[in-house]
Amino acid sequence: MPLCCIVIADMNIYSEKFTLANKDVDLYRHLRTSRLFEMLQAVSVSHTELLGAGRKQTLDHGILWVVIQQSIQIKRMPAYEETITVETWPGRTMHVLFPRYYQVKDAHGSVLIQGSSLWTLIDQKTRKMVFADDYGIDIAGQDQPYQLPLPKALPQEETEHHVSFTVPYSYCDLNGHMNNARYFDLAEDNTPCAAAGACLQSIAVQYSQEIRYGSTIDLNWAEKGSVLFLSGDEKQNHFRMKLTYQEKI
Repeated sequence: MPLCCIVIADMNIYSEKFTLANKDVDLYRHLRTSRLFEMLQAVSVSHTELLGAGRKQTLDHGILWVVIQQSIQIKRMPAYEETITVETWPGRTMHVLFPRYYQVKDAHGSVLIQGSSLWTLIDQKTRKMVFADDYGIDIAGQDQPYQLPLPKALPQEETEHHVSFTVPYSYCDLNGHMNNARYFDLAEDNTPCAAAGACLQSIAVQYSQEIRYGSTIDLNWAEKGSVLFLSGDEKQNHFRMKLTYQEKI
């Protein structure tokens, strides 16, 4: 997949260009939801490295960057062989939470997708949050007037469909748990809207507890009009997700 990195101006905003190949799109030739989130993750990691909070400051010291909430608004999903620009910038740090924002633009500079997320740092062994100051990490964020509001907590919803799911080896990343992008494959493989070609308009997800390799959870979901509510539960809630699709005409 052709890839070109561009760092904009004062280093506060970082961007990369992607040209969508066959592995990036679904059977309708639109960008896969999981690939979108892989791209957002990739630009986040690249920018964090440039800002001095990458592997040498985190992973090599036994701490991990993890995302705990994400929110996405979609005007249009990019299509096969389209070239897009994915931009990201950090917001102002909130105690142990690190806001990060995103925009996806087409070749003409029109905004196709906006996103926001909350990240934090955890100890690799204890899996508990740590203070960035203890590791000399300081990310000077800056708000932009056009950024999407930060994600909000998702309430529990009643569900009517249930399926058991065990995390396979291929779903896990170097943090030792199910990668955030795989949650969207899980959601779309077990609910009807994506396979029917419905167009996503918005996504909200919160990760309450990580899901480790080999763990088995109950995936619960309900469809209410054009909205899908999902949750993954074991002895406690692991994640909640809300997917809003374009209303059927």
